[in-house]
Amino acid sequence: MRGHIRLAAVAAAVLALAGCATVDIDQAVRDTNRAIPGFTDNKLELSRTDQQRQARARLSGELLAKPLTMDDAVQLALANSPSLQALIAQSWADIAAADQAGRLGNPVFTFERVRVQSELEIGRLLSIGLLDLLTLPRRQALSRNQVAQARTQMSATIVEQVSQVRQAWVRAVAAQQSLDYAQQVNNSAQASAELAQRMQQVGNFSKLQRARQHAFYADAAAQLASANHATTAAREELVRQLGLTEEQARQLKLPQRLPDLPKQPRAPAHVNASALQQRLDVQLARLQLDVAGKSQGLNLLNSLFDIEAGARRDTRFDNATGERATAKGYELEIRLPLFDWGGAQRAAMNAQSLAAANRYEAVIRAASSQLRESYSAYRTAYDLARHYRDEVVPLRKTISEENVLRYNGMLIGVFELLADQRDQVATVNAALNAQQQFWLADAGLASSLIGKPIAMGVTPVSTSTTSGGERH
Repeated sequence: MRGHIRLAAVAAAVLALAGCATVDIDQAVRDTNRAIPGFTDNKLELSRTDQQRQARARLSGELLAKPLTMDDAVQLALANSPSLQALIAQSWADIAAADQAGRLGNPVFTFERVRVQSELEIGRLLSIGLLDLLTLPRRQALSRNQVAQARTQMSATIVEQVSQVRQAWVRAVAAQQSLDYAQQVNNSAQASAELAQRMQQVGNFSKLQRARQHAFYADAAAQLASANHATTAAREELVRQLGLTEEQARQLKLPQRLPDLPKQPRAPAHVNASALQQRLDVQLARLQLDVAGKSQGLNLLNSLFDIEAGARRDTRFDNATGERATAKGYELEIRLPLFDWGGAQRAAMNAQSLAAANRYEAVIRAASSQLRESYSAYRTAYDLARHYRDEVVPLRKTISEENVLRYNGMLIGVFELLADQRDQVATVNAALNAQQQFWLADAGLASSLIGKPIAMGVTPVSTSTTSGGERH
């Protein structure tokens, strides 16, 4: 009997030790870097030492010392943003909690000391959940699945955050570019309004003609004020995404313009069945379905009964006679399903499994549709931006050059020339907006191909002119 008890105790100890592997967050981060290389460039890490934090601070300083490109903005966010560090730390906690679910519970040691007149009885009981021991392999498999789910969720969250950084950078640079152009338009409108006022004073302009020129200047001033705020708002959004301090925000420098369009758009082959299976939201839904299936069998057994097994050793001392007696044995504690047969629990488990299966199917169908929509938005934005670059803007430039020639030949006056320049304002603004929409759609498509999609709708483009563009 003693040998059996010792063997059981040793087996339980071995199983307990086998379940005590340390959760390696660094390995999880490395796996995330490998899973989404286009988003982290192998730069994602959780900083836990002063040396790591100092290295991140040095990298942030180097990136802020020059105009920040889109890729540099992503690196800066990975190195500097406390929000991203918090996300990784929370993922660590989630992975650890999932890992804990697959470990064997600690045994319980009970000690009793009872005195009855001249007798002293000391009881010792070492017990362990027998059902926990029997279901350990299944619970460990379930735990591994939950750990994989937590890791996939971390990757999906990082993809979303990086995509938001990219889009914030695009908006900030585009807003600055629009502000520069709005300033040029305002200067031109101001000069036109001053010239119209002087010509009215000498009798060469009617009050209506002068009012039209001044109305355009008033509108240009309002547009400049709006562009100033839009630039500040877009810049501050980027500051928040990068996690910059007030001092770092003052150091932030952005390029003067957005990057040129790529020579060729991404091929439709990017959006195919293989891309669908690589999406993190699809992987996450599949893991959740596996967890629901494995949990159902485990919880079904737990809903019926529970067993506690223990080894007992009692020692009795008779102080009157000086005798000592030892009793050994075992105990089984079984929960009897008399009042609750677990029917409600089993119904809940069946419902959860059915819900997980339908969620997986819904994610598959929605992901396929979202990929097609994302590519359509990307391709439409690319075609529009290229259309403005190759067709609309060159045509406006040709018209402007011809009007300059007509002005030099005294076929039109200065105000007709200025009116033509005002007609270009809407075209240039639309071209800037189309370029911005393309880079937003590019970031959105990259996110949709591997992670969950983000908003990236194509904004309608208008080329209507202002009232100041009327020729009279």
